[in-house]
This record gives sequence, structure tokens and C-alpha cells, in this order.
Amino acid sequence: MLEHLAHQRTSVVLAHGFGAPRILYWGSRLPDDVDLAALCNALDRGHSHGRMDDEDPLSVVPEHARGFLGRPGLLGSRIDGTAWAPRFDERERTRVGNRISTFATDEVADLSLQCTIDLSDVLTLTVEIVNDGTTPYLLQMLAPALPLPRHAGELLTFTGRWALEMQPRRHTWTEGVHTSENRAGRTSHDRPPLILAGTPGFGEWRGEVWAVHVAWSGNHFWSAEALADGRRYVQAGELLHPGEVILQPGERYTAPTVLAAYSPSGTNEVSWGFHRLARALPTSPKRPRRVLLNTWEAVYFDHDTPRLMALADQAAACGVELFVLDDGWFSSRRSDHSGLGDWHVSPDAYPAGLAPLIDHVRTLGMDFGIWVEPEMANPDSELVRAHPDWVLATSGYSSPTGRNQVVVDLTNPAAFRHVFDALNRLLSQHDISFVKWDMNRNHVQASATDGRAGTHRQTLAVYRMLHELRVLHPTVEFESCASGGGRIDHAMLSLVERVWTSDSNDALDRQCIQHSLSLLVPPERMGAHIGSPRAHTTGRQHSLSFRATTAFFGHLGIEWNLLEATEDERSQLRRVIELHKTFRSLLHSGDWIRFDRPDHPDHPDHTVLAVGVYSTDRGEALISLARLASGVATESSPLRLPGLDPETQYDLALLQLVEQNAFGPAVAQPGWVHTGVRLSGAQLALHGIQPPIMWPESAVLLHLRRVAL
Repeated sequence: MLEHLAHQRTSVVLAHGFGAPRILYWGSRLPDDVDLAALCNALDRGHSHGRMDDEDPLSVVPEHARGFLGRPGLLGSRIDGTAWAPRFDERERTRVGNRISTFATDEVADLSLQCTIDLSDVLTLTVEIVNDGTTPYLLQMLAPALPLPRHAGELLTFTGRWALEMQPRRHTWTEGVHTSENRAGRTSHDRPPLILAGTPGFGEWRGEVWAVHVAWSGNHFWSAEALADGRRYVQAGELLHPGEVILQPGERYTAPTVLAAYSPSGTNEVSWGFHRLARALPTSPKRPRRVLLNTWEAVYFDHDTPRLMALADQAAACGVELFVLDDGWFSSRRSDHSGLGDWHVSPDAYPAGLAPLIDHVRTLGMDFGIWVEPEMANPDSELVRAHPDWVLATSGYSSPTGRNQVVVDLTNPAAFRHVFDALNRLLSQHDISFVKWDMNRNHVQASATDGRAGTHRQTLAVYRMLHELRVLHPTVEFESCASGGGRIDHAMLSLVERVWTSDSNDALDRQCIQHSLSLLVPPERMGAHIGSPRAHTTGRQHSLSFRATTAFFGHLGIEWNLLEATEDERSQLRRVIELHKTFRSLLHSGDWIRFDRPDHPDHPDHTVLAVGVYSTDRGEALISLARLASGVATESSPLRLPGLDPETQYDLALLQLVEQNAFGPAVAQPGWVHTGVRLSGAQLALHGIQPPIMWPESAVLLHLRRVAL
């Protein structure tokens, strides 16, 4: 049986009759009256010599027992080694709209398999295995597979490190396997759960593109394989340690949801699918994103209430709406060596408690936020001294530390309740509207109390704690931080309003980090801060104009000791925040746009990075043009703006965020700013507009507005 799912510009055709559905076609939308049988015949592979006599389908859960010789979708066995190659038969199938669910069983292996495929702005796949037998089933892997066409000959993947996440890499995909495995216990800085495949040379506006994301905040893998017979597929799911999941009779395991987006015309449309999905989540912000100030790089662990109050005064005067107190407010936490895990206000740093500071912040008209790291503790803490058995570590070994920390075993009910009660008390006793939830240590030899690997259960415990806190404190917003961008995925987005994009506030690095992350996360969910003139992570020095323009498109924040800023700098910052509030609705509701950047370093446009937002009705747009470095050519090529309404006339203007750039102002063409330019969407797409001449490490904003009739 064949079924057709269609949504906007995408179609998926499913073939049934195997253990799990087989995706016969996933690509550009087909006509509603498409002849599915003819399509099936047109794509039939025939039967080559050397194959098994029966078909070896590449289904959503490929089966070795049906002759598939790539990576099976299910790996596992009974404790005695049997039931290692199951073969499922479909028993039930239901469809509601574009959502299809199937139920299949293997009565020999005593296993059941459930698959759900849902096509909306993205393709969502969920698979689940149930142990129907009387003995335990040792699960090694359950991960769905998505077939791709042979003309998807190029891969885009991402690598990176702490403070330099989401660095893109292109690969020619001809044969063999490309794979990424993450065992950090969190989404990771260097191996994010995202892979794109497309027609060779695909870009932001051109080429067919398929993107796959694992919505999971723990260990994961993805794999892209080109089989010897020419078929290609991407597989993704949770990476399990040995013995991590053992299904007792009647128990089930649900694999992390896999989200897959398709675009017939470049990666921008892939982003729009992921962004619409994120904006449909219950955690999608319902009110304008408050401009915040975070105290970390301003004071670090040196907490002094009068100084913090003075910092709050300056923040409020600049238009900040949320004051976030970072690490150092609790217990003996005067450095990162002690106190972590003891969630009570430090009597040394705050002898009168937090109330005086919070009241002062609230009197200034700002909301108050706070930093916590509930999953971690210092060995030098009350928690670990009283409960050394609450550490997620392997008995008989000394637990390695990272950032002077060990992991608190939230799979232990007593430890979970202790941490939960402390956080609940904190939020109940103080007027707190925002929580920055950090996670600064990888999982290494992380065993639960039963001695088995604990990352899977720890991840679920973190989800549960966040969910339960949100139920009790529904007006509090949460941010996911893991040494910056170490835990960013759509599962976490379903539980938090914001992610901390990177610990680096260096505007030059942030340009590329935010550019890549925008593939997956909409700008209003990405924390983007204006740091101090000299970046704390790199030592680079940048103008306020460049720092402000870089942070302008995200959830804007300040991470700068404003007590050390000049009056002129604070005045300029006030203007930046006012302009951001003016454009906040556009920035945080429109379609995110990236513009292609030549790969070759000798190309005159290689040093220019352009991004922007189009309003959904295409009546307005805001574009950032940043020159990242010196180039051989003094001028870049005209910037063409595809995707606008071709019939609409637009007024164009350069926006000056900061009036004076200490490192050299951008130079516009004579009359460009003062007289304005009016062009149609068709003209902007065809010949574009010449950007102003810019110094290295500078940026400008281009505003487009529909001409009023």
C-alpha cells in the first residue's frame, strides 16, 4: 500500500508492507492526484545479480533480517544473545491528517515496534520498541533512517569547541560512511546533532537540501551512508553506552524524535521549517523578549551588593529590562572550587539575603533573573560531603572532575528531590522571573547507583525537573546554557525559552556561530550579548558598532561592566537598545535570511557575511552586512536580495546604530543615507544594491520598507 503526505512545498510517499514504513519519496511537492503506483514503478530498482531474492527495503527502521546490509535501525538481543536480528510484520496502521502511525510485531523475538511519521513544517519521526517477552532485552540502538536521493552528493556538517561552536564543514558524498558520535552527556560543542545533505553546490537560495536533527540533549549519533548499490540514507538517534538500556518484560524505549526538513531551493527554507516548529512550542515566548544584562563578565565571583546595585542603575538607564545575577551568589562560592550544589544564599556575599538587590532591581522597573547549575556540585560542598553516594560516577573508581565539578546523580530519587526542593524554595521565596540553567561538565564514566551507565536516565531526569519546575512556576523563563552552546537542540527548546549561544561574546566569532545556529534555532531564542570592548575569551578589541550589530538580531543582552563604560558609550548603548526595541517585533517573528558567502578566500566577497530577517508578508526587512576581515578588493559585490515581493517597491536606508565608530566609520556612497533609494523586489533580486565600503570587523544595517500606497 502507498500513501501520500503533502504539506506546502514538500511531499512524502510511504510504502507499507514491511516492519516499518518505507519512505519511497521525500522531496518537492507532488500533485494531489499523483499516480502513486506509477511513481512506485518509476522508482523501482529492479533486481541486480548478487542480491537477495526478496527485496531488502531501506525502511524507517531497516532490518538486517530482510537483507538490508547497512546499519540496522534496531540493534539488541536477549541476555542470552538470541533475538538479535528481528523481522517485524505490520499489524495496524492509522492515519489522521498527515500523521501516520504503524504497529508491527515479531512474535519469534517477542518484540513490538511502533513508528509515527508526521509531516508539517518538518518531517517528524518517532520510533518505539516494546519488550513483549518474559526475559530482559538488552537494547544497543534504536534509530530511524531517512533515505536520500543519489543526487544529494554533498554534506554540510558542523564542528567546533567551547567558545567557537557551530563551525561549518563541506564534504563531497560519493561513497562510504560519514558519522559523528557524541559521548559528552550533553548535545556537545564539537559534534552538534545536525547534518544537511544536498545537491552539489547547494547554498542559501539554491539547490535541493535535506536536513536531519536529533531532538535529544544527551549522547547522540548521526550517520550518512552511501551503499554499494547506490542508495543513500541518513540515520540518527541516541548513542547508548553498553548496558545503558535494558528493557524488562513489558517495558518500552522511545527513541529521541528525529526532525527532518526539506527545501527545494536552499537552506533558508530549511531554517524556516525548524523555526516554525520552534515557534509552535509552548515555550515560544509570548511577549517581547526583554533586553537583559548578565553580571558574569562584569563581576565574576566578586559579588558586592552596592556595586551590583550601581550596575543595575546603569543598566536601567540604558533601557535594560532584565537583570540576571550569575554565578557566585550562593554558599561558599567565591571561586569555582567550592560551594556548587549548595543552593542557599551566601551569608558572606549577601548578609541581608538577596532581597535588597532584588527590590532595588524591581524598583528600577527591571525583572530579576538568577544563575543555577543544578546537575553539578563541587567535591568541596555540603552536598557531596553529606552524600558522596549522590555523585554520578562508577563505584570503585575516583570520579574525574571537570571545571572542579562532579555530576549530581539526578536518577537517584533522594538526590533529585533534594535539588528540586532547593530550586523550588529559591523561586518561591524570591521574585525571580528568569533562570539561567548551566551545565559545565561532560559525563565521564557516569554510572547511576545500580552501576549501569546513567546518561540516558540523567537526561530524562533533567527534562522532568525542568518540567516540574515550570508547572509550579509558570511565569518563570528558563535558559539552557552548557558552557555556552553545549546543549542546544529542539528537545531542550521544548522546555526553555532561550539558549545561550556561546560563552564567547567576541563579535567576530559570534558572527559565524550565530550564522550557523540560525539553521536550527530562531533568533528570538538565541542569547546574543554585547560584550566589553575587549572580548574576555579572545582578547580581541571591537567597536561598539560591530558588537551591537552582531548582537542585534538575537535575544539581545549586555555582558559588560557598564560602570567602566564612558558616558558616551552608555549613551550609544541606550540608542542601540531603543532601536532594537523598535525592530524587535520584526526581528523575532520574521523569516531568518542568510546570504551566500563564497568559499574561496581570494573571492572579493569572502570576507563579507550578510544575514537578515524578512517579515512574513515581505513588507519589511532588516539586513546586516559585516566585513569580517580585510580583502584584496576594497569594495564587495552588489548584494542581491532574493525572496522579496517582486512587484513591491521598497524604500532603502542605512541604519546607524552607533554614530561614531572608534575604529573607523563605515563609508556610504555619497547621498546614499540622506536621499534614500527606492527599488522593486524584482530589481533587488536581479541586480541588488552596492553595499557601503566598510572597515574590517565592522557592520552596518540595511532597512527595507514597503512603499506606502
